[in-house]
Amino acid sequence: MLIALFADIHANRQAFEACLADARARNPDGYAFLGDYVGYGADPEWVVDQVMAFARQGATAVRGNHDNAIATRDETMNVPAQIVIDWTRGELGQPARSFLSTLPLATRSGGILHIHASAWHPERWPYIFDVESASQSFAATDASITFCGHVHCPALYARSATAKITSFVPTDDVPVPMLATRRWIVVLGSVGQPRDGNPAASYALFDTRKSEIVFRRVPYDIEAAAARIRARGLPARFADRLFEGR
Repeated sequence: MLIALFADIHANRQAFEACLADARARNPDGYAFLGDYVGYGADPEWVVDQVMAFARQGATAVRGNHDNAIATRDETMNVPAQIVIDWTRGELGQPARSFLSTLPLATRSGGILHIHASAWHPERWPYIFDVESASQSFAATDASITFCGHVHCPALYARSATAKITSFVPTDDVPVPMLATRRWIVVLGSVGQPRDGNPAASYALFDTRKSEIVFRRVPYDIEAAAARIRARGLPARFADRLFEGR
């Protein structure tokens, strides 16, 4: 099976549409969504509606910290991000708000774990950004493969049978065989707000038969996405950074 994986869409309709079109051209058998459907961007209702539709058809979907912030005031956000969350609450209808609030923090299917942040205290939303933080996540689960997001930068971590952890940044469009002799953490890039210096939207395709992952980058209409943010009166920094991929 070929599974299309998306994380950190962040209400960016233009980026999400581009990634979905790119994925559909490759005829995936399934979809997985790893959280943060809202926040930063200008089209939260549209994005959540799309994810809801996929979930009704059997797609995997988990909750991110921005999604969680819609229902609770306990999430800590910086001031600009909180402004967008407060605005988003007024944009979402009750079905969308209920959907976000009832999403699981993680799902497990066989040896595969889907989660937004880390298997180590997922409710605290820790980032997996280096070998040490990856080690904490590996220790918290026996899953063979953990798919996550949250960092907005693509990365792969592999743990050998002797507990040695290696990491690397994947090359776009180059398949990476995920050897069964190792355990893996796959950190997806961001659909709606990349932060690795590449402004193109990011998603990945996982071939379960080959146990192989391919990271994709998809150009999209950044001007339109940024204009939507400004037109809604949201903080301009979230429009400006789209052009930089930071």
